[in-house]
Amino acid sequence: MIFLLYCVFLQVLFEHEGVFIHSNEDGDEPDLLVSGFLRLIDKVDIFIEFQDLVCMLIDSSSVMEWAQCPGEERSTPQQAVVEQQQSYETEWDMINAVSFPKRKPCALNHTHEKSKWAFTFSVWDLRSITVKKEGSSRLMFRLKEPPTSLPVLHFHQGGSEDFLDCLRRYALITEAPDDETCLLVSTPNRALSQSFENLLDDNNYGLVTKLKNDPYVTTLGGFSKVTNYIFDAFRGPELEQQQRPLEEMADLDILGLGEVIPGLEINQQEEPGFEVITRIDLGARPEVTRRQPLSAEDWAEHQEKGGRMKNVPHLKKIIFKGGLCHAVRKEAWKFLLGYYPWDSTYEERKGLQRRKTDEYFRMKLQWKSVSEEQERRNSRLRDFRSLIEKDVNRTDRTNRFYEGIDNPGLVLLHDILMTYCMYDFDLGYVQGMSDLLSPILYVMENEVDAFWCFVSFMDHMHQNFEEQMQGMKTQLIQLSTLLRLLDLAFWNYLESQDSGYMYFCFRWLLIRFKRELSYPDVLRMWEVMWTGLPCQNFHLLVCCAILDSEKRKIMEENFGFNEILKHINELSMKLDIEEILHKSEAICMQIRSCKDLPHSIIEILGFNTESELPRLEGREFGTLDSPQSPRPTQRQEVFSNGHNRHYREPLQNGCKVTFIS
Repeated sequence: MIFLLYCVFLQVLFEHEGVFIHSNEDGDEPDLLVSGFLRLIDKVDIFIEFQDLVCMLIDSSSVMEWAQCPGEERSTPQQAVVEQQQSYETEWDMINAVSFPKRKPCALNHTHEKSKWAFTFSVWDLRSITVKKEGSSRLMFRLKEPPTSLPVLHFHQGGSEDFLDCLRRYALITEAPDDETCLLVSTPNRALSQSFENLLDDNNYGLVTKLKNDPYVTTLGGFSKVTNYIFDAFRGPELEQQQRPLEEMADLDILGLGEVIPGLEINQQEEPGFEVITRIDLGARPEVTRRQPLSAEDWAEHQEKGGRMKNVPHLKKIIFKGGLCHAVRKEAWKFLLGYYPWDSTYEERKGLQRRKTDEYFRMKLQWKSVSEEQERRNSRLRDFRSLIEKDVNRTDRTNRFYEGIDNPGLVLLHDILMTYCMYDFDLGYVQGMSDLLSPILYVMENEVDAFWCFVSFMDHMHQNFEEQMQGMKTQLIQLSTLLRLLDLAFWNYLESQDSGYMYFCFRWLLIRFKRELSYPDVLRMWEVMWTGLPCQNFHLLVCCAILDSEKRKIMEENFGFNEILKHINELSMKLDIEEILHKSEAICMQIRSCKDLPHSIIEILGFNTESELPRLEGREFGTLDSPQSPRPTQRQEVFSNGHNRHYREPLQNGCKVTFIS
């Protein structure tokens, strides 16, 4: 049986009863059959634990007799869990305590010392697992140092495959080449937990202190587990204080990170097959201007009588330049996020809303109609619900829309996230997604509209929350490549501090600056980015703009790895949104004006398709005074999903790129 306990220091990831040890596997003496339960526990490290419950003496006539297990008084499994829970009372962060099925108490009353059959070890100490499947399944663990074989575990009631499946989430398990019954276990990096609790909980510094025992790293707070994962993957598991030599840094490419995007390589050493970005004179950074937010009157001027939006490219440029006044957001966001097609009429949008409302409530009914009995047999749904309830209770509670007890906004937040689990059960819910939904629901003030806008946003952000985090790795490498082009001296400094992979920007990218900006500034930032202007991956240039403003302090004060993380984390709620957007746009224009850009930069920013897209400044880029902007030409429409049209166009190098209009 699987129990999920949400806590800060102890989390039972897997538990199964009916696991036995035969004390005399091959001998002729009577066999002492030790019954117990096997657990996989997360308490900072991942541990495998076997606890015995009952011992039975099996004689030659196969008559079973109760025998006293040579250990201390044992409790039932649910009592053992409760005891552990109480022992960690000061460290728990419980939301909706897990209830355990009732069982008849064991009649045995042991009084001896701790059982010799119980064992606990870290997964990092595990070398291999031998699997035997004749009759009932058997597992034998073999440890690394010193080489040790533990008692064979017999799964008389099944469950061995479930245990191995759970273990595979936290360790790499491969079949030995010369023995199909032997599974080799390796743990080069701590596997990433889908829980983003510590990534997003800015006040939870205690765990980081315990993990790193470093006063600087305690200021990470919000990065915690995910930063540890990225740090381990990019730098290695040890927090070394000394600088790594260049040849050692080059070895990091064995992780395959340089292959995430073909053509990108950010190590300092030149290697065949990679494009090496050298110092390029980008010229002076141009001046840019911004304007006031788009008013309701301006928005109305871009609507035809039937409701279709007109001069959409010009409208997007205005939104990019100044954002939207709040009165327009409820309607405009539906277009920007793709819920409403730009060329739809009022009547078409009403029909779309009716269909989407029916679809939403059908999905909502799916989880609403699940009985308690059904949910007890659906661990994934149970886990999603627990995680959502925990996150909803702490999402933007200082905002009037969500503050107070029994706030209806919290109920809507909960129901939308639960319904999204029905919409995309493969992904379900991952901590951090509530941060993306909260501003959308705040603007929409409508459950159905907020859900479908959130779906569109998640279509773009999906890879950020997948377990392998491939999207996050890609963005971090792209960001490092851009910074290397913009400021090679600063990039070299970060590289010298083992920070060239930009993992201190992880939270910025994961939830699009949601925790770095004030609530009104988040709304402005998101609507500007949703225009798709002035280039692809504009959010990466926003990161570059922030770092450009902070580089002097970082370099002049000679910040090391820990100090850089501390400083970046402390920028939260201190950033000027208009200054950032000014600088980000200017950086884009500065890069675009360069004639000999590396191919990798062109790919990252999508400049190979920019000849078809509207420009923003000066004669070359068009002006905001002219609403005329030609539609892209010579493109082949490959499919349309009703919201966005996807095009594919041949490039000069013979490749093709797909983009959305």
